[in-house]
Amino acid sequence: MAAFQQECPTIHKGTQGYGYSYADLPSIFKVINPLMKKHGLGFTQELDGDALVTTIFHIESGEFRASRANLIQGVQLKGMNEFQVFGSNLSYMRRYCISAALGIVTDKDTDAGGQQVKAASKPQLKANTSSWQKAQEYIAGGGDIEKITSKYDVSDALISKLKSI
Repeated sequence: MAAFQQECPTIHKGTQGYGYSYADLPSIFKVINPLMKKHGLGFTQELDGDALVTTIFHIESGEFRASRANLIQGVQLKGMNEFQVFGSNLSYMRRYCISAALGIVTDKDTDAGGQQVKAASKPQLKANTSSWQKAQEYIAGGGDIEKITSKYDVSDALISKLKSI
């Protein structure tokens, strides 16, 4: 397996999707199949219930390793019926699972490349502030602590004080 991985080149993403590109199965197989044969390796990808089982095996020794990935359920894709969605799901999982099982690279990984957005932090509610006074008045008037904790970062000690009002 190590010799295969050392020899396997990056497989470029040449197929266009909706705003992205990917290495399709024929492109992956065109690169890996001759190298796997050269190094005495083979693979299978079989459905087992709602999962895809990818097995890599050494032909001569019979040694193998398998991985299992659950297929995504309940997805609807625009313009596709349930059979087309299943086929798309299966092709997607086959590409990713064989790449992961073999430890190969299919070009620059941008699948999680969306720009990260920092979560907005809540202001901290501190004792002896105007916000603290407003929170006390709100609770005394029958207000809900959850509403305060959804707006402010409140220490456990201050929550206990609010509960005692």
